[in-house]
Parts: sequence; structure tokens; C-alpha cells
Amino acid sequence: MPIDASKVESPGWWLARLGKKLLDERRDTLDTDGEVTPGLDTLQRYVEGKAPLPTLPGLDPREVAEWMRDARTNWTRLVVDSPAERLRVTGFRSGGSDRTTGVADEEANRIWRENAMVADSRLVHYGALTQRRAFVLVERNTDGRPVMTHETPRQVAVERAQGSRRELAAGLKLWRDDWTGDTRATLWTPERVYEFVTKTENPVFSGRVASLRGWDAFTVPRDRDGHRRNDLGEVPLVPFVNRRQISLDGFAEHEDILSVQNRINMKLIMLVGAAKYGAFRQRYAAGLEVDEDPITGKAIEPFKLDIQKLWTTADENIRFGEFSSTDLAPYVRSVESAVQDLAAISKTPPHYIIGAVVNVSGDALKAAETGLVAKVLDQCDDFGESWQRSMRLAFKAAGDEQRAKDYTLETVWRDPESRTVSELADAAVKKQAAGVPWRQRMEDLGYTPAQIDRMEVERAQDALLATPAEEPQRPDELQARRAERDTRPVIGRRPVDDEPDAA
Repeated sequence: MPIDASKVESPGWWLARLGKKLLDERRDTLDTDGEVTPGLDTLQRYVEGKAPLPTLPGLDPREVAEWMRDARTNWTRLVVDSPAERLRVTGFRSGGSDRTTGVADEEANRIWRENAMVADSRLVHYGALTQRRAFVLVERNTDGRPVMTHETPRQVAVERAQGSRRELAAGLKLWRDDWTGDTRATLWTPERVYEFVTKTENPVFSGRVASLRGWDAFTVPRDRDGHRRNDLGEVPLVPFVNRRQISLDGFAEHEDILSVQNRINMKLIMLVGAAKYGAFRQRYAAGLEVDEDPITGKAIEPFKLDIQKLWTTADENIRFGEFSSTDLAPYVRSVESAVQDLAAISKTPPHYIIGAVVNVSGDALKAAETGLVAKVLDQCDDFGESWQRSMRLAFKAAGDEQRAKDYTLETVWRDPESRTVSELADAAVKKQAAGVPWRQRMEDLGYTPAQIDRMEVERAQDALLATPAEEPQRPDELQARRAERDTRPVIGRRPVDDEPDAA
């Protein structure tokens, strides 16, 4: 039977609202100013290097499409990869009245490893950079342990509670079931979890409908009504929003350089076209009589233009000549100018793009990476909050209500700045002289909290093994003891003055 969608905040109403929001974001939209906002499909195609081919005057796209595709260069992937490769979570640590401040959180790190988040966290970061945002779904497994999975905005949409930027009122996941061929949807509210199914391969949602036809409650033996109680008491989806300072719904890392990428592709195609048709000197013949095909009536080309062929004739009245070749230098400079614009807008270090580093000092390279490092640090702050919220949800799923409210939990990131081992070691020695604690120095050297804990235990063991059997004495104390021993009387022996005279 059709699902009622007329009542606000009913399961059907949420399914229609979030389903429309999810599908609409996949497509490009046109605003009132005539500007096109790229959809998720377009953003993904650019990352994959499938930018649209430009239209060049005088060239048939059907004839030149093959070499035009080869002329494209995917700079957008480099713009995304540059910050993504520096976003690395090394663990979690917590501190409070009942535990030592800054100690690695063993349970949090165990949950992290159980769910293979060492690898999957990179999917979350990369998804947020390329698709504006990503999600982590936290659920309870049959054995009572928390399960964390990466979700994409192509399948998940959420709605914030009115008047709140962080609390979620509902969340929806829409996906194609490959086993049955059906389209399934899971709706989360703070109180209940609803399951829906339809036979339609490409469902369509409308903003204002009284009912959803073709949708039914997805029933299983344990959920015969298609819904169950939400044990967590909140929507178990945690958004990872990229560049929320531009848009609360996220802004892709390459979204503002798509036009620059199109300009680079057009200039590269013009460069390849000039090299293909103009770099080889075109020849001509004057005074030549051209025969015609008796069947078609078209002129028969007397000479074949080929770099390995030589034109000759016995007619003395025919003159041969050639046109000058096209200068490719202006095309190359035009491409380089557009690439520099891309580097400046995206804060990508120039040596990442140009690839030529000659006689450049280390300080100059660090200065070139300042913008990228600052951008990554901002992303660490935003994504770190989301990882901490995900971990608190995981503790809640595990039944640890106390840890679920531990707001001292902190995400530990790898240092995004490039440093050599000698630089780190020298800085650690200077920090030791300044009184910086040992654990902090080890963290600055790049060790994870778990590694620091293990090293601390081994350090204590080495100190015990290195302790001497007797307490060392100072030289002045040792000399005093020797003097006292020399003046002490020996039993059975009289002093020299008391002995009788030998005479």
C-alpha cells in the first residue's frame, strides 16, 4: 500500500524530503543569476579526469574527439590529493580527573582498529574533499561491538534540527540492492529506524506529495513492521563537511577551480592542435594542373603531404614553396599562466604542479607550502570534531554511557608540515632544554599515542636494568672513609710508641 507522506515529520514525509534532496544534489543546477552549480556527478567526473571537451571553431568534434581526450590534463586530482595525503589520524587520547592527561585512549584506538579505520578514514577524508562532505555511520553489531562505516553523499542525506547546526533531526540512506535488484532506503530518526523498499530502479521524489506509490515497508523476521526502536537515541550519522566556512553543506576542494581546469584543457587542446596541424611546414605548388576524377568529378590530389615524401615534377613552370611553421611558445606560456592561477586559487605549492625544483632552499620550499599546511590544519580541526563525535557514538553503541559523554577525547593527527628527521631531532633536544615533557617531545617527533605508551614502558624497564647494584658515592665521602679506616686501631696490635725499645 502507498506510504503516507502528507504529515510533517512522518516517516513517509522524511523519505520524500530527504530522497528529493539526495537525488537533486547529483545533478547540476542553474541559479537565478544564470550561474551553474555543479552537482556531485560533475564533481566526480572532474576528479576522474573526464572534464567536458571544449568546442573549437573549424574542428568537427567527431573527428578530433580522440586526440582531444588525450590532450586533457587532470589538474583537479592533484588539487585534491595535495591536502588528502597530509590528513592522517594517528590515534586518540583523552584526559580528565580520573586519568592521566594526554594518555592514549586504548579503547578508542581498539575500536578504530576493529573497524579498519586506519585505511577507511582516508576514504572519508577523500570523499569529503571531492564530494563536499562524507558520513560515518555508527551502529551496534550483533556481538554488542560498535561498527563504523564510510558513507557517501550520493547515497546519504541528513536534515539538521531547526535552530541547530549540529543536531540531526533525520538521516536517510538510499541504495540499490544488487542481490535482489530492488531499491532500498533506511531512515533514521532519534526515536525509530524505518526500512523501505521499491521495485523501481530509478525512484523519483516530489517535494509535495500526499503519498509515495511503489514504496513498501521492508520487513524481516526481527522487524515485521519495517521499523524498530533506535537504541542510540540519536541519528547515527556523523557528517564530515569540507570548507564549511563557505557553505554549511560543504564545498568541494576543486569546486572553485573547475573553470580554470576548463581553460587549461582548452589551451592544451589548442597547443596539441597547433602542433598537429601547424608545426609541420605545409607545402604548396603553383602552376600545377590538377586532374579530375572522371566518376566523381573531384580534383585528384597530385601529391601526398608526408614528412617522409619529396615532391618532384618534370614541368619547369611549376613552382614549389612552403609556409612557415606555427610557433608553439605562446601556447605553452598561456598554459603555464593558467596553471599558475590554479595553484594560487587552490593553495597548491607551485613545485607540485611545475615539477621543476632547481637550486631551491629548504626555507623557500617551506614558504611555498605555507598555504597548503594552513588549509590542512583547518581541515584537521573540522574533521577532528567529527571523528570525536563518531567515537563517542561508538562508545554509546558499546554500552559505555560514561565514555559516550567524554568530551576530553581528542583526535591526534600526523604533523602536516614536511620536516626532516634531523630537524625533528634538533627541535626535540632544544625542547628538552626548555623543559618540555618527554611525552610531548615524542609526539612532536611523530610517534602515535600507542607507540609512546609502549616506549614509556620500555623506557622504565631500561632504567631499571641500568641501575647500579650499589649507590655511587661522591669522591669526598670516599676519601673520608679511607682516612677513618687508616686511623682505626687494629685488634692485637699496640701503637708504635708503646712498644719496648729494641736496645
